[in-house]
Amino acid sequence: MGADNNTSLNTSDGLRALEATLARDLDLIHYPTREWVISKRTVADQNVLDVLIIGGGQGGLAAAFGLMREKVNNILVIDENAEKQEGPWLTFARMHTLRTPKHITGPDHGIPSLTVRAWYEAQYGADAWQKLGFLPKELWAEYLHWYRKTLKLPVQNNTRAYDIEWLETEKCFVVPVEKNGVKEKLYARVIVLATGIDGSGRWEMPDFITSTLPKSLYAHTREDIDFALLKGKRIGVLGAGASAFDNASVALEADAGEVRMFFRREKLPVINPYRWAEFVGFLKHHADLPDAIKWRFIHKFITMGQLPPGDTYSRARKFSNFHLHNNSAWQKVEHVNNVARVITNQGQFDFDFLLIGTGFVTDLSLRPELSKLYDQIALWSHRYTPPTGERQADLERHPYLGTAFEFQEKSPGNATYLASIFNYTFGCLPSLGLGGASISGMKYSLLRLVSGVTRRLYLDDAEGFYKSLEHYDLHDFEVDEIPSTVLQR
Repeated sequence: MGADNNTSLNTSDGLRALEATLARDLDLIHYPTREWVISKRTVADQNVLDVLIIGGGQGGLAAAFGLMREKVNNILVIDENAEKQEGPWLTFARMHTLRTPKHITGPDHGIPSLTVRAWYEAQYGADAWQKLGFLPKELWAEYLHWYRKTLKLPVQNNTRAYDIEWLETEKCFVVPVEKNGVKEKLYARVIVLATGIDGSGRWEMPDFITSTLPKSLYAHTREDIDFALLKGKRIGVLGAGASAFDNASVALEADAGEVRMFFRREKLPVINPYRWAEFVGFLKHHADLPDAIKWRFIHKFITMGQLPPGDTYSRARKFSNFHLHNNSAWQKVEHVNNVARVITNQGQFDFDFLLIGTGFVTDLSLRPELSKLYDQIALWSHRYTPPTGERQADLERHPYLGTAFEFQEKSPGNATYLASIFNYTFGCLPSLGLGGASISGMKYSLLRLVSGVTRRLYLDDAEGFYKSLEHYDLHDFEVDEIPSTVLQR
């Protein structure tokens, strides 16, 4: 797991000491201490959450803590998965380690004792951290769970959200949810969507596969896969990104007979634009650029391609029965004698199973929680027309977000409430760069998000706060009564 199993440190003692330091640090920076958000109830006297966060992975947890630090405590985080299964780390993420460098910070909100490094060193020691390359994904999942428990974040698991709707009479959103088969409604003034890398669309499977083959012959790399069943089988892989390589490697490690990977490019990308992006200028200020320049940067990211990390590439390439087919597009798939026949521009191949690494598509109309709002949400296609040579359909479907991740109205004045929904997903890429679905961007994106939410809560109740000022009568001290005889002199 990245640390010497013979370490002499007592893990429990180390964590207890770290938690005591963290409690002290939080106490030292507790100012301002007063809860300030004006509470709301529905007409039927139901609680209205100040903020509902949909998604309990790294983005949702870090957003919740950021808001609680700002004394916004009437919040709830919901996640459709079981506890410890939030995010991809223990489910469909099949790499060995995180892709991002170990020294990246973000969820800690600048508190040293809350960093993953402090958490790791408390258990395994500073020397183990220095020797560590990239952090194992299982340890990142453990860190996030410790983060949640230690900070006492209000998370409700096994809860799926459905179609969000604005209630004008209540001045809040209503969100139907289902927990363990039981349906209820939640009410919230502000909603944060922290639904991950596919949170502005869905994982995508090509129609020419789903319409031709039985499900027993293929799986998306996002799905649960019993790799033991692939032993001795011929496996075809569509795509050559990180996830495609991860799944190919797991199949090879499960003794697949052969694995053939197909991709359309002449060569695999070897330059990672996301590593270039890890500097203050881009991470902090991409949102401040004019639209045309924002578009140029992100369009360049897309055209440069998504490469597999070096260790991921080597993991698959060490197997002699792994074969790469460049410049090899799949033109057709046929179901022949219970195998998948793949016809490419370089010939045909028969496979016992296909692994589809085609990633995700961005399309807010595919999100069930946005079904009643989608028609009012501004997309990039509504706000910007790229020049010839820079058109990209998926980018044009991205939401056109405000500077704090908030949705914008397609038609100004028709749906002002959309500014109270914050899209902290990978769909923020052209508008704000690396956001909640990217560890790399969290150090700066969290500041924008939290500030945007508190701004919304304050501005919406400005009149109420003014009234509280009018009625404020707490005396700092009492003035002694001046005798009338003194006043007459």
